[in-house]
Amino acid sequence: MADEIVEKKESAVAAIESHELGDIIKPLIREIHLFDSYIAGTTHLEDSSVLDTIKVGDVLTLQREDNKFDSNAILILNEDKKKLGYVPEKDNIVFARLMDAGKFLKAKITQISQKGSFKQIGVGIYLVDF
Repeated sequence: MADEIVEKKESAVAAIESHELGDIIKPLIREIHLFDSYIAGTTHLEDSSVLDTIKVGDVLTLQREDNKFDSNAILILNEDKKKLGYVPEKDNIVFARLMDAGKFLKAKITQISQKGSFKQIGVGIYLVDF
């Protein structure tokens, strides 16, 4: 139906960036560093080759997940929306509450190191405010 209202689940920042006024508003966007952590669950990925494509400085998407094991689960996705892992359970409660309240969070890779048979990926978590 042409007159139907459709809810579009898109962050305010993404909507601004894709709009023609985005270039005017972008200077008003601030990234506030909240916390340093790491990506949990990298050893349980279905396709671990995604870890070979990341590098320090990459911007990552954080997305809430309906998860029966952790009600505060936050997925960490690369720019292609491929799963890298999770914000560790011990760190995620405050970030989950912020995201549930409509705040936009993102992460940036700060370090990648080989720890035995797996990669440890450090991330900084940021609140995007404008």
